[in-house]
Amino acid sequence: MTPREKVLAALSPEGAAHFAAVIPYEGIYFRDRWFELSPRPWWHLHSPDIEQQLGWRRDAAQALGQDWFAVGPSMSAEDREALSMEERPEGVFCVDRRTGEERRLEEPRVSGIPDSGESLSVQPPSLPATLEEVDAAIAPADPALPQRILQEGRGELASRCLQDFGADLFPISHVSSPLWTCYDHWGFEGMMLLLMDSPEVVLRACERNLEHQLVGVQIAREMGAQGIWIEECMLDMIRPDDYRTFNLPFLRRMTEAIREAGMFSIHYFCGNPGRHWDCLLDTGADALALEEGKKGFEIPIDQVVERVGGRMCVLGNLDSIGVLQDGTDEDLEREVRRQLAAGRTNDGRFIMSLGSPVTPGTPVSRVRRYCDLVHSIRL
Repeated sequence: MTPREKVLAALSPEGAAHFAAVIPYEGIYFRDRWFELSPRPWWHLHSPDIEQQLGWRRDAAQALGQDWFAVGPSMSAEDREALSMEERPEGVFCVDRRTGEERRLEEPRVSGIPDSGESLSVQPPSLPATLEEVDAAIAPADPALPQRILQEGRGELASRCLQDFGADLFPISHVSSPLWTCYDHWGFEGMMLLLMDSPEVVLRACERNLEHQLVGVQIAREMGAQGIWIEECMLDMIRPDDYRTFNLPFLRRMTEAIREAGMFSIHYFCGNPGRHWDCLLDTGADALALEEGKKGFEIPIDQVVERVGGRMCVLGNLDSIGVLQDGTDEDLEREVRRQLAAGRTNDGRFIMSLGSPVTPGTPVSRVRRYCDLVHSIRL
């Protein structure tokens, strides 16, 4: 079976005979370990040249050996024509020939931490008090955007990746659940306050957010994606009744739209699922991904599989710090075997994954070993 076929089988009711190996949020790891993943100049990350963009992505895919890769829009044809890269003694610059503007580029920054060391958080100057204020703050979604992106040539890189190194891999894209998207507008404190004090404001915002995320789903389809990763964080902190009121109806509309578009949905619920299992099994998603337990709670994969009972695919939640980064080779193989055995009891509806992104301290050789182990073990 090709990597893509293994993922598709795991997402189907029949389940997979052989398991796929993936890592979540590959872009974070590419940034952190760029100089191990590709011998090419770091500024190829920003290059308008399709061949240079394709080249480093091919290097990364071949180095890791995982079974999926992310697709999405890239630069427009007009930008690719107008922008150029210049290496100078004082640094690398992106030059816009249309305006003469020059922008100095920065090397990939491990962990993305700014020089100031300050935490990047959302702190709006005020919170909306009326539905009109929500409508003014969150503009209507543009249903014509997917076609405009194609017309601008922003799908060419995704198409080339699918023709090249990605021909046998599973292409995946990302969106956020509508309630979690409220964090982008109001931050954590604002989101929680409005849930308590202004439920009608939150519902209107979720409706608007859903419109935008559904446009994102259509963009992903135009880019050639076959799977959609639905990110959802911090919502384990709200009451189950609030999750069912403010999130579940919108999430179900999202998973239905993904299925209607001919793609599969993977719901990533970051946090403790303990109080929310009924909702998590009612989202309509094709797969459920959970983080590893290391925040004062445990999420044993065998208990996850028992809860799911073959109703959907489960993604593994191997500990990215305790096992992948810091564990011995024996620890890694033992945990991979344990998770795959649990996945087999979910009628083969299982994809080996991590509970959180690969850490900056994890070498590429270790990720490759993880993927090779998954591919070599037969249960």
